[in-house]
Amino acid sequence: MKTNTFPRRDFLRLTGFGLAGLAFGARTSAGSFFSDAPRELLLYVGTYTSGRSEGIYICRLDLSTGQVTRLDISKGIVNPSFLAIDKESRHLYAVNEVKEFGGKPSGAVSAFQIEPGTGLLKQINQQPSLGSSPCYLTIDKTGKFVLVANYDGGNAAVLPLHDGGLGAPVDMVQHGGSSINPERQKGPHAHSVVLDHANRHAFVSDLGLDKIMIYQFDSRSGKLSPNNEAWVKLKPGAGPRHFTFHPNGRWAYVINELNSTLTAFTYDSAAGKLSELQTIPTLPSRFSEQNSSADVHVLPSGRFLYGSNRGHDSIVVYAIEKSTGALSLVEHVSTGGRTPRNFTIDPSGTFLLAANQNSDSIVSFRIDKVTGKLLPTGHVIEIPSPVCLRLTDM
Repeated sequence: MKTNTFPRRDFLRLTGFGLAGLAFGARTSAGSFFSDAPRELLLYVGTYTSGRSEGIYICRLDLSTGQVTRLDISKGIVNPSFLAIDKESRHLYAVNEVKEFGGKPSGAVSAFQIEPGTGLLKQINQQPSLGSSPCYLTIDKTGKFVLVANYDGGNAAVLPLHDGGLGAPVDMVQHGGSSINPERQKGPHAHSVVLDHANRHAFVSDLGLDKIMIYQFDSRSGKLSPNNEAWVKLKPGAGPRHFTFHPNGRWAYVINELNSTLTAFTYDSAAGKLSELQTIPTLPSRFSEQNSSADVHVLPSGRFLYGSNRGHDSIVVYAIEKSTGALSLVEHVSTGGRTPRNFTIDPSGTFLLAANQNSDSIVSFRIDKVTGKLLPTGHVIEIPSPVCLRLTDM
């Protein structure tokens, strides 16, 4: 792999060119294209390590073909099932999805330095997550804090960042209660934590409560406090899982794991208030077998939304109505494997990569930017138990 003496991420930051634009070539003042425009991205794959997986897999994505190639493995990391990368592509953070850490009922979060040019990982340190089975990470817009959702702990915690390393948690909010599913909703299960565009409100989807909890976030101290409207309620038994905002910041979407639906909201950023717009199924009407929905992403253009179905083993595609944010079905596409837990879309909106957890594969699709439809590229790579995909520039 090519190694630059002046890392491309520094070049992009200093010249002000974004990754999505350079994926297609950035024009100079003379109108020519940079020959060094990035044609590859680094892909980090989080996994469960109880089977054949050895840790975090480091790959590259070819932006011309959609082919993924394995480069290396960062070994000895236990259950790095969810990853986050800072905006400078200098550091990577991983949950350690375990039930006990340091002799206490807690998981952990690990910090790594990304080596310029190679993308290799060097571990910095590790801190407790203050709850068992952490499953989601978000880095705040200032780059000073990491927020983590603890599934079995039923809470969310905030950890400060110092020179890329993790400090001890500065805050934790504990959820309580239950809902109607006797197997999955006996108690709280925080499944994601996401900040709004203004970095002022944090949204914690709690599968066990059928609520999205809403907190005011203090980006100076890292403290979380209940919002005036402290939650939005989903249909009983829905099981809200992953949550995302539209690029315009005025709409938001949550995929509901237990009843295989997706709920769209309008968002009042001043009040931190979500108002339900619609709830629609993620499955074809003829499908009646067991399914659990998992991940959700909006295309960078804001025109289409994608969600994953485990059981139906598909990606569902919706068109987003440009004036309201409402969704309409486009298609369902097989992921070519079993149990697509997580997927990612490259910053140019050209390729979608689906991680098939139970068939040990990552499958590549090309996105039609006019229709939103997915076309398999034919490229498949074997990675043991892939559960989280994160792209960044090389």
